[in-house]
Amino acid sequence: MRTLDVIVFLGILFLIMGLISFYIFIRGWQSIPPGSSLRHPYAIIFWAVALSFIGGRMLEKLLPAPLSELLIWVGSFWIGAMIYFLIAVVCIDVLRFVNHFLPFFPSLITRNYAQSKYLLSAGVTGLVGLVLLAGHINSLIPRVRKLELSIAKQSGTMKTLNIVVASDIHLGTIVGRSRFDQVAEQINGLNPDLVLLAGDIVDEDMAPVIKQNLGESLRSLKAPLGVYGITGNHEYIGGVEKACKYLTEHNIVMLRDQSVKINDSLYLVGREDRMIGRRGGTLRKALPELMSAVDKKYPVILMDHQPFGLQEAVTEGVDLQISGHTHYGQLWPVNYIVERVYELPWGYRKIADTQFYVSNGVGTWGPPVRVGNRPEIVNIRLNFRQ
Repeated sequence: MRTLDVIVFLGILFLIMGLISFYIFIRGWQSIPPGSSLRHPYAIIFWAVALSFIGGRMLEKLLPAPLSELLIWVGSFWIGAMIYFLIAVVCIDVLRFVNHFLPFFPSLITRNYAQSKYLLSAGVTGLVGLVLLAGHINSLIPRVRKLELSIAKQSGTMKTLNIVVASDIHLGTIVGRSRFDQVAEQINGLNPDLVLLAGDIVDEDMAPVIKQNLGESLRSLKAPLGVYGITGNHEYIGGVEKACKYLTEHNIVMLRDQSVKINDSLYLVGREDRMIGRRGGTLRKALPELMSAVDKKYPVILMDHQPFGLQEAVTEGVDLQISGHTHYGQLWPVNYIVERVYELPWGYRKIADTQFYVSNGVGTWGPPVRVGNRPEIVNIRLNFRQ
């Protein structure tokens, strides 16, 4: 992704975060009684936390590594907190608006309104803190989702294939060495024949990946038929060529609009991420062009990071498509938005003779928190039959 694109992306993100943070700040400020000694500490702490992600990302190369990492961690949690504070503040404001025209607040609240606001703010803050804590713990415990699928084709001498899929790892400052080592151990414990990394393997910035030597963790993945990956939008945000070079050097076979025949038994097709279209007008290859090099009498597995245009895979005779990207919203209630955007936001579906699985990912982007869904490693046992 070009520098200008990165600046625009981060600029829009920071503007939205700033506006939401300001709204939350004002409501918190109003809940503290005028003249209270808590007002100034509140303002200092609030904006130190709210601006920490922006500061950590913008000053990452200038600040000592421990300080920039601390800012990014604090700021990442704030992104999650911001969502739940926003929900709470909007709900409270709606209730206040209704109460203005149709009074229904009990006298216990109206008799000492200032104290009620203060206590309510403290309660909301505590509740948001508990949600973030529970969501963070949840994000650290990926489950193994097992699927047994059949493809009505012969596959050379192979009758079954044990595939392990991990999408949206987002290796970097937040998903670091200790966390991914545990994921790699889980993957290897499933004894896969083939490991597929369905995009967003790394986060935007390669510096923390290199610094933590996360490539060695990737190199620890073991599968006799290989470890294959595709690009996701985050590889493009951070610089796709640098990311792919690093991944290739650490034993990940990157399929970039390419197909490969595996064990003389099946074809694996990997598409470039759709974000390639934002780089100087370059477009990824059309799926019919990719499939023209594939002998469809063999099983065909397609990896495409963003699950758009599912019918195209059906038309081209793909047997199984694996995607990621959606995180299934990662934070409730964002999943409801994701469900409106994607035909298949998460899970398994069969359309005609083509089977699809969209993973909600094993890592996190932004807040190291998952609320409403668990991270997952997908273990697919494929059975081949005439």
